[in-house]
Formats: sequence, structure tokens, C-alpha cells
Amino acid sequence: MTEKRLLLKSIGLRYIVPLAIASLTIFSLPIQAQVIQPKLPDNGAPIGRRRGGTSRNDCPAVNIPVTALVPGKEASGDSQDSASFLASTISEHPTFWVYTPELPNNARSGEFILQNEVGEDIYQKSLTLPQTASFIAISLPSSPKYSLQIGKKYHWYFKIYCGKPEPETGYFYVDAWIERIALTNDLDLKLKMQKSLKYITYFEQNIWYNALTNLGEQIRSNSQNNNFKTDWVNFLKSIDLQDISQEPVVIIDKL
Repeated sequence: MTEKRLLLKSIGLRYIVPLAIASLTIFSLPIQAQVIQPKLPDNGAPIGRRRGGTSRNDCPAVNIPVTALVPGKEASGDSQDSASFLASTISEHPTFWVYTPELPNNARSGEFILQNEVGEDIYQKSLTLPQTASFIAISLPSSPKYSLQIGKKYHWYFKIYCGKPEPETGYFYVDAWIERIALTNDLDLKLKMQKSLKYITYFEQNIWYNALTNLGEQIRSNSQNNNFKTDWVNFLKSIDLQDISQEPVVIIDKL
């Protein structure tokens, strides 16, 4: 099976390096990149849905759909769930990212599910979602039983129930795939040389989940630094999520 990879077209970096001190200060970090996804075979390719569909017609209308923050290309035509959304991580317990729009009061219950390649549940978490539009970060617990194995692919789902989370209740949902790859000696050395810019190295190496998570951590730790927020916008634009790239960066990881 052909593996999906992020292909970096170009990255521009501008720094100010004060000669009087041995440190690096970020002046501006514009990213101009294009993600190119190879066409995967229809038979057996990991497929998914990046934009939120509904399981039934009784869900309320929302201005912007729930969106999985993953690279990929939506399918054309009527079939919106036949595109492949597979990206990489080096983490045993990675973080998964979803954009949730402003929600009505009766659509605040969510659920995250992680499965192995044969559809067996590995992890499930019920969530109480914020009413305001937010970027949601969901991390796997550090327990060994939830560890991702190198070379294995995993399927994850995120649901927003349109009412009480019961079997007959309709829901919005997205789903995508993740693969854990090995940390090479070369990448390990590059990461040790970085401080707050690890996400650039991850992006260059096509490791999407770690890139987005590290950038999200920088935004939360440096809320007054607009350079990181600018890079967040550029990251989302690079995977054709322009419509949510200008949404306020409200990152929530405690649900």
C-alpha cells in the first residue's frame, strides 16, 4: 500500500541573531508550503472524512463543519468519504486535532475513538465540548496499553452528538488515519538542536501530527507571540483548510 506523505515545497525562515548573545530570536517565520498527496489505490487504501458529515438528518445546521486537522484531499462528486487522510507521527501517545464550530446547547457531547487496522477499539473517550468555536486537542493516555506500534496504522473517529449520546441519536463525525514511524538518528539530532522550532523540523520531515502538536504547544505557552499564530494559519492553509485558518486560535486540551 502506498503511504501518504507530506511533501514540503518551500519554507522561508527569517531570523535576527543577536551577535552579543548565544541565542536565536524569532523575527518572522512565514511558511509557504504545498502538500501533495499521492493517489492511493481504491482497494484497501485507508479512507476517511475530513469534513464533518452527519449520520442522520436531525442534526442542526452549523456555519462551518467539524473538521479533522489532517492533510489530504477531499473526494470529488457525491462521495465525500472516499478520500484518504493518513499522516505520520513518531509518538507512542500522539495528540489528535479537530476544529469544532460554535455549537447549539443540545450538541455538546462528543466522543473520540481509536481503532487498529482491523476495526478493534483501542481507546474511547467521552467529551463535553465547548459551545464556542475551538481547536480541540485529544491526547492518548500514557498507559502502555494505548501505545501506538511502529509501522502500524490506526483509524480514529471524532463524533459530536446532536442530543444525548445514545445509539439512536444522530451525530456529526470525522475520521482519519495515523501511522507511527520510527525516530531516526538524524531526526533525533535535528530535534535536539531545536528549541521552540521543532515543528519546522517535523514539517520538513513530513511528520504532521507532531508538527501541529508542537506548534499548538508554542501558541499556548507564548500567547502574546503572533509569529506562532501566523505559522498556525499557514499550516492550515498548506493543507487547504483556508476557511478555518482565520478562526481564533482557541486551543482546548482539557475536556
